[in-house]
Parts: sequence; C-alpha cells; structure tokens
Amino acid sequence: MSSFTQGLWNIAVGAWTTLEQMSLYLLFGLLVAGILYVLIPASLVEKHLSGRGILPLLKSTVLGIPLPLCSCGVIPVAASIRKHGAGKGATTAFLLSTPQTGIDSIFVTLSLLGPVFAVARPLTALIAGLFGGTLASIFDIGEKENTSSKSCSDCCCTTGKNPALTCTDECCNPSAATGRSRFARIMHYGFVTLPKDIGKPLLWGILAAGVISAFVPGDFFAHTLGTGIVSMIAMMILGIPVYVCATASVPVAAALMTKGVSAGAALVFLATGPATNAATITTIWKIMGRRTAVIYLAAVAVTSLAAGLVLDHLFHPGEISAAASTHEMIPAYISTGSAVILLIVTGAAMFRFKKTKCN
Repeated sequence: MSSFTQGLWNIAVGAWTTLEQMSLYLLFGLLVAGILYVLIPASLVEKHLSGRGILPLLKSTVLGIPLPLCSCGVIPVAASIRKHGAGKGATTAFLLSTPQTGIDSIFVTLSLLGPVFAVARPLTALIAGLFGGTLASIFDIGEKENTSSKSCSDCCCTTGKNPALTCTDECCNPSAATGRSRFARIMHYGFVTLPKDIGKPLLWGILAAGVISAFVPGDFFAHTLGTGIVSMIAMMILGIPVYVCATASVPVAAALMTKGVSAGAALVFLATGPATNAATITTIWKIMGRRTAVIYLAAVAVTSLAAGLVLDHLFHPGEISAAASTHEMIPAYISTGSAVILLIVTGAAMFRFKKTKCN
C-alpha cells in the first residue's frame, strides 16, 4: 500500500471512528430538537422576550440554549423577536447563547467529550448571553438599527444565505405545516430540515477530525502552543472568523484534544466557532448596529477565554479525555448501525430537495 493510499485509509478510519462515537447521541438529539421546535411556538418565545429588564434577558438566554439554531439560522429569529418588542439586550443575549449550543450538540458533546464539557458548554453560553445582553442594555443609547430589513423569508428565500432552508420549510412558509400531524412535523424538522441545516458542516467537521487524527503528531499542539492562555488565544483566533455549527465543532475539538490541545483551549474553540463568523458579525452590524456587533464579539471573546481558564484551573491535563468512556457500554453493532442511519438521514435531507428561489 502506497503512502498516499495509507494516508487516505487513515483519514477514513479516523472519520468513521468519530462518526460511530457520535451518531447514536446525535440521532436522539435530532429527535429532541424536533420536539422542542414543534412544542415551543414562536409566538410564545416572542411573548416572553418582549420588554426590557433582567427577566426578559434571562429568559432569552435560557430559552436560546437548547434551540438547535446555528449562527446564521439564529439571525432571522432574532430579527423577528426584536421587531415584536424584545429589547436590544434580550435580543443580543439570544444571539449569543443560541448558536453556541443546542440540544443536539449537547448530546454529541456528551458522546465525544464527556459530561464535563456537556455541562461547561451550555454554562458558557449562559454566561455569554447574560454578559453580552447586560452590556447591550447598558449601552443601548440612541444607536440606529434596521429591524425591518430582515425576516425569515428574506434570509432563506430571497438572499439565499441559508441554502439548507427552502420555501417549503415552515420558517419561510408557515402554511407548509397545514395538514401535518404534530408527529409528522417533529419528524420532518428533526430528520429533514435540521439535517439539511447542519449536514454539510457536520460532514466537513468529521472529515477534518479524520485528517487531524491521521496527520497531526501526538502532543503537537502542546509542544507548539503550550497549554496556557496562548493556546486559548490561538483557538479563539481560529474559531472567530470560520463557520462551524455547534454540532460540527465537537469532532474537531475532540481531534484537537487528542493532539495536545488543553480542555480549556478546546472549550474556547467550541464557544467561538459556532457563535461567530464573518457573515454573522456583518449581519448583526447591519440589523442591530455597530455598537451591538462590537459588544457581541467582545462578549464571546471574554467569556470563552474566561471559561477556558477556569476549566484548565479545575481540571489538570489528562483528567478530561477526548472520548467519553460511555462508548464502551454501547455495543459495536449499535454504534455502526447508528452511523449508517445518520449518513442515510443526512444524505437524504441534503439532496432530497433542490434549492428553491422565492420571487
């Protein structure tokens, strides 16, 4: 076997191993995400996030954490709740807490990184939302914003910024839900709409994990960057400009940890990668104002670094492994079967419908 073929084989093995470890948890997470989507109507969210003060801010942060929305998908929702009366602080808190984690990514985090990370991620998102939302409320003085230029249909139909959503989705066309049972809507969102949204970045994330596993030497990052604040800043610089959804970031973080990245630095990447990217910052700047965009970015940076430092302080190197020991309790045939099912669900969701443009 040539070195090139051996390299491809090592990538495939690493990617497949990662897929097996996360598939069962992700499938369950997709189901729960569908249940949340159907049982929590948008009107209820808008009602509780309206107004000013600490209570709407806290509600927006807590409600945003389990919602399965990426950093692009959260923007039309945030614009909608802002138009319906949510304060700038509550809207900013929602924008910060929602993309960092979701019910599906929490289950995947548990599967690949263990219970410590499964708790640390939503806790970091909670702190980021409260911190950034408070700052936005304090500095919400006379800044111009455009709250009428964005809607859900603008995002996924007119501009085509989110190709995972088409005009047949409830987001763009509420009448699409007409005639469907609640169970059908849960299954459609959990296993069609959501996999379309996260499918491509998820597969790229798994592939990246395979490449890192195959070609990056053990302890490479520990020797190159060390395990302190320098490595965390490096992970923050890596995570802020790129697009990676909360679920897809987990296999990448797990692979980085096996190559010497500390738990704290991995947490920094898990917080900054899903919460920020160039498109998100630009859109927030446009619809919420320059000051809010700066506050958003600063809140992500400060809270992620603080969370990483605390995690490394509480746990010494080696105490948190990149793969949860619970995998040993799952029979191999279940892990393999789950991986096959996830590939089928994701592939079918991604290629089932051609992209539809709205007039």
